[in-house]
Amino acid sequence: MNIFVANMPYAMTEDQLKTLFTQYGEVSSARVIKDRETGRAKGFAFVEMPNAAQANTAIEAINGTEQGGRVLVVNEARPREARPPRREGGFRREGGFRRNENA
Repeated sequence: MNIFVANMPYAMTEDQLKTLFTQYGEVSSARVIKDRETGRAKGFAFVEMPNAAQANTAIEAINGTEQGGRVLVVNEARPREARPPRREGGFRREGGFRRNENA
């Protein structure tokens, strides 16, 4: 089962996250999501636990607990929603200064 963990302390490591969840059963993986450009944690993560019963116990036990001054939000991860493809070229701005037509 894939578990979503939000509102994490930015200093929390993958090892600390794995240790937290291992108290409730086997953990396949723990991934702290980081910003591509800065490498800083974004404050959320995903934990995979192969046993659904253990995962549900972990979710109930850890959700709402405080870690590093922040209250964790823990629930079953939902599948990622399909996004429309990104347009090429990045940000595009039309025109420039617009005059107030009523002035």
